[in-house]
Amino acid sequence: MTLTLVHPSRANGSPTKPIIIDKYSFALNGCNVSYRFHIDNETGDVILDHFGGLVTENPPVQTIHNGGWSTQAHLRREFPDLGRGDFRSPAVCIMQADGCTISDFKYQSHTVLEGKPSLSELPSTFGKEDEVATLIIHMFDNCSSVAADLVYSVFPKHDAIVRSIKITNKSEKNIIVDKLASICVDLPPGEYDMLELQGDWARECARVRREVDYGTQGFVSTAGYSSHFYNPFLAITSPTTTESQGEAWGFSLVYTGSFSVEVEKSSQGLTRALMGMNPSQLSWPLGPGESLTSPECVSVFSASGVGCMSRKFHRLYRQNLIKSKFVSVPRPVLLNSWEALYFNFDEKTIYKLAQESANLGVKLFVLDDGWFGAKHPRFDDKAGLGDWVANRDRFPNGLQPLAENITNLQPANTETNLQFGLWFEPEMVNQKSDLYERHPDWVLHAGQYPRTETRQQLVLNVALTEVQNFIIESVSGILQSVPVSYVKWDNNRGIHESPTPHNHHAYMLGLYRVFEELTSRFPHVLWEGCASGGGRFDPGVLQYFPQIWTSDNTDALDRIHIQFGTSLVYPASSMGAHVSAVPNEFTGRTIPFRFRAHVAMMGGSFGLELNPDTLPAEDKAQIPSLIALAEKINPIVIRGDMWRLNLPADSNYPAALFISEDANQAVLFAFQIRATTVHNYPLLRLQGLDPSARYKIDGDQTFSGATLMNGGIQHRFAGDYDSRVVFLERLEHKET
Repeated sequence: MTLTLVHPSRANGSPTKPIIIDKYSFALNGCNVSYRFHIDNETGDVILDHFGGLVTENPPVQTIHNGGWSTQAHLRREFPDLGRGDFRSPAVCIMQADGCTISDFKYQSHTVLEGKPSLSELPSTFGKEDEVATLIIHMFDNCSSVAADLVYSVFPKHDAIVRSIKITNKSEKNIIVDKLASICVDLPPGEYDMLELQGDWARECARVRREVDYGTQGFVSTAGYSSHFYNPFLAITSPTTTESQGEAWGFSLVYTGSFSVEVEKSSQGLTRALMGMNPSQLSWPLGPGESLTSPECVSVFSASGVGCMSRKFHRLYRQNLIKSKFVSVPRPVLLNSWEALYFNFDEKTIYKLAQESANLGVKLFVLDDGWFGAKHPRFDDKAGLGDWVANRDRFPNGLQPLAENITNLQPANTETNLQFGLWFEPEMVNQKSDLYERHPDWVLHAGQYPRTETRQQLVLNVALTEVQNFIIESVSGILQSVPVSYVKWDNNRGIHESPTPHNHHAYMLGLYRVFEELTSRFPHVLWEGCASGGGRFDPGVLQYFPQIWTSDNTDALDRIHIQFGTSLVYPASSMGAHVSAVPNEFTGRTIPFRFRAHVAMMGGSFGLELNPDTLPAEDKAQIPSLIALAEKINPIVIRGDMWRLNLPADSNYPAALFISEDANQAVLFAFQIRATTVHNYPLLRLQGLDPSARYKIDGDQTFSGATLMNGGIQHRFAGDYDSRVVFLERLEHKET
């Protein structure tokens, strides 16, 4: 008997039904992907048959099992356990009430759902019944009376398979879940590379590609957050895969906490990839009847290179992850006060900076750190965090009158008023604050161990309901009384001294509750995430905040690398990118203003991080025209597809092409890093165009898509750090 789910149908472009079940064989199909597995009749185990290009049946593969040491090393297991003969990394490890860590989950039944249920207390992808379908494999351990639901959702249009696992303790005793990977995939024998994003503060998301070798390799975050050091993203590729050719499997964890990625090549040649919460910061207790749900992992498959994999993630996250109404809306050009004034301001200087911003055509003025603190005014980073009331020394009449005066300003060349935004860091507290004096017990601490300060601050234990409520009401109080249309939510240190391993995950659940409550209360606010730049650039944050500050480092050369790296999995629409003054405070480099602006325009939120009064006259004079250019480009960047044409690590001429959602417009960003002497400029071959359509280049000459993609386009550059922005318009007629 074959069971098929009617929705979504061929209308999505999928050549077959999204979920097909034939007795104990299961298939999930996208437009260009198949994920197939079966239930082993003898063991009740779930065995993967295929994850890759679209197939109509299980491939005729042979498994080889020689030797008696491992009874399962040759099997492609979907939910491998610990201690029963599979000596590779497990997906689950549970300490039973008697101290035993053995599990034996067997298939019981399955459920098919149209659409996709949300995850309890966790961010997750979403979709209508014609966009996504869900299969749940119900498993049970008869010895321990613990159940496991393996949840598979397929988004056919995006070639995405989304995985999550729910563990339920159905026994009468307490257990501890020490490890629970969100996904486990055993790829067939072969040679593979792994692609990851590595970095640190001010140099986030560097692409690192390495060979998958025998044994275990991988990376983890232990910072309490997804972190600057690694991103919760992994791609497995064929060794010959490039941006535009070859197979790539991408995995992205929808989680903001510490995580673990393991890639293991076994003695028999299988490559296993696991991704989930960091087991060293889990040890989650489950009483009778209680459940633990893992964060979900989104996996996509591309047969057309890493670039195609990225665009699948971008579309899925824009359409089926980010909940904000601003997700597809062009963002207002902003000016942030931080690098303009730092802590050196009062009411008059802030208003003057806002006036100057409006005169230049800026649409959103953001007041950064230093506006708060009553008993302990925030004049530096040593005091005030946690006391979210106006600093009366700076604002004698409070924040509301200043904000109202600012929002009465009218930016140049527009009929709308200037918008006002505020900076918050609600998860943190200074010891020199009214909040800490009243509630020192609210701070993360481990018994009698010292409370370690970083950047003069401590971390509030957001796992506590009273802390969550305090943050929600404190931020709400400001947003209800002050005309704020934008919030920058910052976080400037990692977690130390967690009282228990499981408090790490409890903190995340509490943080998601805070995000959900505030973004629901204030849907008119454009929320931007930040953690000393990209310390929490992850899908969990993107569920609630449509954009994230990509890096504190605004050096344009570094930013090309950071933004190209971030785009491996995250859409350009989600990146905050600003133009700062030179010499750059991080690198000391002096780069032309136009080049800096062009780099920032490749982000969804373009802005200025400087004081216009201190700029050279020639730089200041460029700002109005560059703002106009950014506003013309922004809708294409926000809603379009990104094609990385030349990678900055590989070329002196990095380039990217953004093509609009309807494919009628495109914008090309082309850069020269170093000047060349007596040497021709390279041809830049475009991608993603209709070969039979004609395109007008900057309103002038027209060429066919075939010519632009196969023949290429060439530009002259002048000197170090030169750049071009080129518009392409698709004409209605086509070549005959």
